[in-house]
Amino acid sequence: MEFWKCFIYLAITGAAGFLLGRLLPKEWFHWDQLPFQSLPFERDGELYEALHMRRWQNLMPDMSRIFPGLMPPKNLTGQYCQRLPRMLQETCVAEMTHSLLCITGLYVLKLWRGIGGVIVYLLYAGLMNLPYIIIQRYNRPRLRRLYHRLAQNEGVARNAGYDSDLQYRPGT
Repeated sequence: MEFWKCFIYLAITGAAGFLLGRLLPKEWFHWDQLPFQSLPFERDGELYEALHMRRWQNLMPDMSRIFPGLMPPKNLTGQYCQRLPRMLQETCVAEMTHSLLCITGLYVLKLWRGIGGVIVYLLYAGLMNLPYIIIQRYNRPRLRRLYHRLAQNEGVARNAGYDSDLQYRPGT
């Protein structure tokens, strides 16, 4: 019985987190500011290469493939240059959503006291959220570098409200 309570709770919070991520204004999320900017120990995403991210990140289920009408595509085809700022913001939204789900998931420890709740939480956080947080933190510096290269060539950054160093400047 406790398992099903946990399952239903996590399903409801997961759906709520998904809706929250879709509804929040993307302009609130700045990839060049804390908590989304790369931290020194991440070495601009190089840390995640040691985890062999290139091998396993595409094996994970992706909401943009499950709900293509609700989420922007995560591919670099066609006129992706204009989509890069939104893609960068979406990495921030995804990281925030999965981080919040890790926090709200702690409630299963109250729903199912003891080792059962601990196992459910560790599986939920460790398999269903933490990998996605790592994927966002790995991809964001890569997308930022690509955007920076394109911005230098095409002046895209100024049109999107970012200066040449990709620092967000509201109202520009």
